[in-house]
Amino acid sequence: MPDQELPPSPAPAPHHPESHAERAGTGSTGAGEPRQDGRSRLWRAFSRPTRGQAVVGLLLALVGFAGVTQVRSNQVDDTYAGLRQQDLIDILNGLAGTTQRTEDEIQRLEATRDDLQSDTSARQTALEQARQQAQVLSILAGTVPVRGPGVTITISEDSGQVRVGPFIDMVQALRTAGAEAMQINHEVRLVAQTSFEQGTDGLVVDGRTLEPPFTVDVIGQPDNLVDALRFPDGPQDQFAEDDDAELTFEQVTSVDVETVRDPVEADVAQPQQ
Repeated sequence: MPDQELPPSPAPAPHHPESHAERAGTGSTGAGEPRQDGRSRLWRAFSRPTRGQAVVGLLLALVGFAGVTQVRSNQVDDTYAGLRQQDLIDILNGLAGTTQRTEDEIQRLEATRDDLQSDTSARQTALEQARQQAQVLSILAGTVPVRGPGVTITISEDSGQVRVGPFIDMVQALRTAGAEAMQINHEVRLVAQTSFEQGTDGLVVDGRTLEPPFTVDVIGQPDNLVDALRFPDGPQDQFAEDDDAELTFEQVTSVDVETVRDPVEADVAQPQQ
């Protein structure tokens, strides 16, 4: 048999030897390594955002806030959007009526305030007038000590005796000239009810014997009081001619009338209602 030739064996494929580094990289790559690197990058992005990421986040927040505001504005604006014209008119009329009632209440309260202020002012004025009147009446009644400008009068006996008649005339002349308060010898306060009598050793005033020289302290306008003492045939001349006594006076800027009387109640007189 003829010898059969064997088919030639295929040529071996070219062999490219791998480097050590490639084998090391291929052998060390596991199934979970790429996912681990992705989480790490995501965590780094959240924990350490870059400037661009921060700007984008801020813009997104502003856009979201604007959207929420617009939605709320639309909701408010839509409150009356579905109402009919007559409904809107009724609402406006109701608001107008409420405003009018509020203004009326304000005017009423203001009027009440003005009335209270007026009443308070009138009450204060009445109290002040009553206080002043009480002071004047207390001075005239001789129940309080007083001080003011006036004159100090001294009546001295020379050879005669001071009689009660000229003394009463002098007191009346001083009262006519505007005397507001008087006292004799710092012992007796002269008022409308003061009584005068002729005594053995002097004058008896309100039951008290006063001896000369007599000192009369008078509060009033000094010029008017002086004119009441020295007009012709007045008190000064009367004491000199009738009683042989000397009347002298001195104008002073401050006279103290410290003698007071106890209040006296009227027996029969009653105030008119």
